[in-house]
Amino acid sequence: MAEAFADEFSVSDTVGGWRGVVESSLPGIAFVIAFVIDGGFQIPVIAAVATMAVLIVVRLFQRQPIRQALSGAIGVAIGAAWAFFVGEPEGFYVPGLYLNAAYALGIGISMIVGWPVVGVVWGLVTSRGSVWREDRHARRRMQGASAVLLSLFVLKLAVQVPLYLADQVAALGVARLVMGLPLYALTLWVVWAMVRDAGPRPGPEDQPQSPR
Repeated sequence: MAEAFADEFSVSDTVGGWRGVVESSLPGIAFVIAFVIDGGFQIPVIAAVATMAVLIVVRLFQRQPIRQALSGAIGVAIGAAWAFFVGEPEGFYVPGLYLNAAYALGIGISMIVGWPVVGVVWGLVTSRGSVWREDRHARRRMQGASAVLLSLFVLKLAVQVPLYLADQVAALGVARLVMGLPLYALTLWVVWAMVRDAGPRPGPEDQPQSPR
């Protein structure tokens, strides 16, 4: 979320460019296609894991950084392990649902206690600590931006949990793709637009003095 506090916001940098979008989407696409064809859980899970592995190997072959690909690989590996543990294809998506719920809960609690997560991260990234809490306008901005971030995870849960409970695996996979990295980048852009100038307003002592 540090991108939300830069002087300029780049959607391309946030999603890792076109390659980041492709790499984040291909394992999920492979899973959905394999599930539609096979109908089971082993082939789709293997297809997703194999796709992720190929993406990492390609990066290694091209001597490209693999940090972003590895972060995606961890999610795919956890989803695959869960699917094999429960023996159901929809299990592939369960860790993501829990993660979204944890994010939503954490953000909601931070807002209730008066330390909205956007303000906390803003203070860390800009090295200005909790100075934003000294200004009512800034506090409202941080609460509002945190509410936008919270709405992202609540929306994901509102759409994806019913699909999971209804065993709509293919539809759930499509929803995960549609509500993935591009939607996250759009949300961060909104957060950036709300907090880029949300620091405390200068007081009288900070105003430039006119020459006498």
